[in-house]
Amino acid sequence: MSRTQVHTSKKPVLAGVCVAAVLATAAALVPGSTPAEAAAPAPPPAHADFDYQIGGAYTPPAGVRVVSRDHTASPAAGLYNICYVNAFQAQRGAEDEWDDDLLLRDAAGDIVYDTEWKEALLDLRTADKRERVAEKIGTWIDSCGDKGFQAVEPDNYDSYTRSHKLLDAADAQAFIKLLAERAHADGLAVGQKNTVELAGNRVANGLDFAVAEECGEWDECGDYTAEFGDHVIVIEYTAKGLSKACSGFADTLSIVRRDLDVSPKGSSSYVRETC
Repeated sequence: MSRTQVHTSKKPVLAGVCVAAVLATAAALVPGSTPAEAAAPAPPPAHADFDYQIGGAYTPPAGVRVVSRDHTASPAAGLYNICYVNAFQAQRGAEDEWDDDLLLRDAAGDIVYDTEWKEALLDLRTADKRERVAEKIGTWIDSCGDKGFQAVEPDNYDSYTRSHKLLDAADAQAFIKLLAERAHADGLAVGQKNTVELAGNRVANGLDFAVAEECGEWDECGDYTAEFGDHVIVIEYTAKGLSKACSGFADTLSIVRRDLDVSPKGSSSYVRETC
């Protein structure tokens, strides 16, 4: 927020008001003219020490400047906070929290699941269903903004690749645009989670930065930076992946290794390493 200027005379203030009024009137009379767009929300600072806490919040290690936490948690005081939302799939065991027709079903009427995480995929095949799902997810995004998060991370953007071809990339992108519009209206930046094959469309889809899991492991970090520049957060889950990510991007990107369950500190499975 800019500081309010202090004037010693009222005359310059009145003159400025008059000029502003004339310019505003003139702009309104020009066909096709529109008011200036609000500034886009700021993405996380590039190459900042990062901690991934979506499995449970805890006091961030010293030096950490950016944290990602679940939308049910509170942001970490004094840091840049990213709000994690499972946007394209229902949480495990939460099928009854969704209208029955919003759960993706195959030709036999059976719910389609992400087999690794046992999560039901959401049905995004029509504009009406996308809008209904987006309205529910949108209330979580609103809550992120109300709590003081600065960005949102909608997970499972790539769920269409696990839908047995019932969903496609166009469905995913139409839906992510709705979420990006909602988040931007709340003043939140929006991160593209994985799905490197759609990174080239990030501007059209309203995505401000990337959260890339295992891009070192799969030699994809450069594909993300080609579209997002240095605004890429890298999470690796193996020593090999961390080593590869650090060897190419330690000086430019935010990189962390976590355990696969993203356990909170103090857990026996907790792992956190950086370059």
